[in-house]
Amino acid sequence: MPRRPRRLVVLVSGSGTNLQALLDACADPAYGAEVVAVGADRDGVEGLARAERAGVPTFVLTVAGCADRAAWDAELARLVGEHRPDVVVLAGFMKLVGDAFLAAHGGRTVNTHPALSPAFPGMRGPADALAYGVKVTGCTLFVVDAGVDTGAIVAQTAVPVEDGDTEASLHERIKVAERAMLVDAVGRMAREGFAVEGRTVRFGADVEDR
Repeated sequence: MPRRPRRLVVLVSGSGTNLQALLDACADPAYGAEVVAVGADRDGVEGLARAERAGVPTFVLTVAGCADRAAWDAELARLVGEHRPDVVVLAGFMKLVGDAFLAAHGGRTVNTHPALSPAFPGMRGPADALAYGVKVTGCTLFVVDAGVDTGAIVAQTAVPVEDGDTEASLHERIKVAERAMLVDAVGRMAREGFAVEGRTVRFGADVEDR
């Protein structure tokens, strides 16, 4: 009996190029996943428009619309949970999730970082790589935990630093690699299953009962 497509909830804050890559991949039944909802932390972003054009349900939850950050985090966890995700993808989502969200969805929420973790955490990965003078940087897909870019690593792709690179040119090449890495790794998570064992993410674990 064929396995059901794995359910993806994708959270965005901006243009949604990583979301679009996932939507395109999910159009092939062999990919093994479907985007069942897209959430955002602000109204009017292109990521929401991409979801709506694809016929995917959307929701918006702003921090300003909640009593405080903890209330926002708890409500975000509830809204995501309504869609029964197998994997939650933070695709350019510019908010840190907190304790309530991790209690509900920890171990199956992934995010990307534009550097080869554990190097250069935080918002300035490409700029920090250039400033340090490394010859190779890249991107990382990791399982979200309570730290900043500290979770167990799902996948990494190396990107060479070229002579004359600026932060913008380097970051653009990292983004291209990031989209390919995200699509490949999430597809494997969907088709093969996965488990987080300490610092190791192991493919091949059944997620049918999650």
